[in-house]
Amino acid sequence: MTLVSSSSSQRDTSFAGAGAHVAWFRRLQPSGLLWIVLAAILAVLIVAPVGMLVMKSFTHPDSGGFTIQNYIDAYGKARHVQALVNTLYMGAAVVVLSLLFAVPLAWACTRTNMPGRNLIRFGIFGAFVMPPYLGGVGWILLAGPNSGWLNVAWQWLTGGTESIVNIFSFPGLVLVMAINTYFTIFILVSAAFEMINSEMEDAANILGAGPFTTAMKVTLPLVLPSILGSALLTFLISIALYGVPALISIPARFPVVVIQLSEFFSFPLRIEVAAAYSIPLLLITAGLLTLQKKVLSRKGYTAVSGKGGERRIVNLGKWRWAAFAYSLFVVMLSVIMPLLVLVMAAFSKSWVGGLSLDNLTLQNFHYVLFEHSSSQKALVTSLATGAAAATAAILLALAIAYIVQRRLLPMSEVLAFLSMSPFVIPGIVLAIGFYAVYALPPVGLYGTYLILILAFTTRFLPVAYTTSMAGVRAIHPEMEEAVRILGGGRLVAVRKVVGPLLKRTLASGWLLIFVPAAQELSTAVFLVGPNTRVVSVVLLDMSEEGLLERLSALGSVLLVIIVAVMAIGVRFLGRDFMLRRS
Repeated sequence: MTLVSSSSSQRDTSFAGAGAHVAWFRRLQPSGLLWIVLAAILAVLIVAPVGMLVMKSFTHPDSGGFTIQNYIDAYGKARHVQALVNTLYMGAAVVVLSLLFAVPLAWACTRTNMPGRNLIRFGIFGAFVMPPYLGGVGWILLAGPNSGWLNVAWQWLTGGTESIVNIFSFPGLVLVMAINTYFTIFILVSAAFEMINSEMEDAANILGAGPFTTAMKVTLPLVLPSILGSALLTFLISIALYGVPALISIPARFPVVVIQLSEFFSFPLRIEVAAAYSIPLLLITAGLLTLQKKVLSRKGYTAVSGKGGERRIVNLGKWRWAAFAYSLFVVMLSVIMPLLVLVMAAFSKSWVGGLSLDNLTLQNFHYVLFEHSSSQKALVTSLATGAAAATAAILLALAIAYIVQRRLLPMSEVLAFLSMSPFVIPGIVLAIGFYAVYALPPVGLYGTYLILILAFTTRFLPVAYTTSMAGVRAIHPEMEEAVRILGGGRLVAVRKVVGPLLKRTLASGWLLIFVPAAQELSTAVFLVGPNTRVVSVVLLDMSEEGLLERLSALGSVLLVIIVAVMAIGVRFLGRDFMLRRS
């Protein structure tokens, strides 16, 4: 009798367990399965290269056993440590200068009656389109210590032999880095400024606050999350940028991490030491993200509401022309001056020959378009891989941002951290991680378009994630719950509510990824094969060969194509383009 009762109890327990299993299975909607699959794909895509870096950093290159000798080799020399210190110093300086450039311009273009706002916006847009290494080449042509055009003009005016500027210096490096990175701060802070309801500022004014107090107590606190977030992104972008340091830091005798890493990757190849050298950067990123989260969690910020309120334009009075002059100065530094010398060099037989009819030629364009063996194919490859990577990154980032924001999976914060971690992995190190994971057998993707797309997707996933996260966070879950109450599933809610509301955010994010992906250098340089060379690698080869005129011609062609693509985006997206409001 006791045995029967025991069996019955076990059977009841078994049925209850099965019932619980069935209930759990029934609660899991198809959309939940889709999120799990996407999360697994994202985790594998990010964890694999990062995990390989960590594993390689503790792997003996000969025996394959565990060792810490790689860290001793990486940080056992003073110049290696100095390169890391220089990188952090440079990153901080670039952030400060970028904030000085971007925040006033964002405020002037969105909240004031400054004249020429559309002109300034167009100029800042040019800073985003121009590849960093082309901007670096432009400033080398402008401010090279011997034959830079600014120095030549200064010597001609004064009759002296001294140079007035030298781009091969720490200030020159920071300047070129800042004019290539301040766009990120501008676009994010501009969006925050445009979301501020003027009623809150009017309320502060009614209570007796002046313009300065209102700005300090109301306006800036509301955009502080965007300022801190964009400053962090700019810091991470600047310490991982390869093209500008490759052009300027070496002649300036200012070693930085990416240059040191490129030395580790030269013969003899020391992947394990390079992996160990990059690990502290991951820890720095984790610390910065944690610090940002703690700072923002101390206060409540409400910059986005369900309805857009009225935004009152601030009358600057006579200071509006001073604001325009400052904005135009920044645009000249970042776009007009380097672009002008690049175009002039592209049409010159010799860039040191100056302006003269005898020095004009179209041969540089004929060479890169019809004579050079890989220029044409490299242009097509860059645009195709950039578009594919931008699409993949946006789709994947939207999925993981939705998972994290709606807490659909446990430990989703780990996925958020992993999706941001590629920012601190220099492109060269990421390329080696992808090489180790995907290039070698049994996968065997080296020299294929797929490995470039995968690497670009991972490289710019933080941009896509940040954009998608901001958009998903701005949508209250109640709207999706309303769809589900009316009978629609989560996929219907995403398709009918989240997708349309995020149309502008996702479109701007796609363009924010496509442009740098089509120009990507540091990740591509070790992954391209003979048949998959991208235009950035071809430009790097030309700079090493001293073919600055032909480099300028090919860079000009790339710029024209990218501008045409962006113009098509403007045509179809209209005023929704890049968070811009008319």
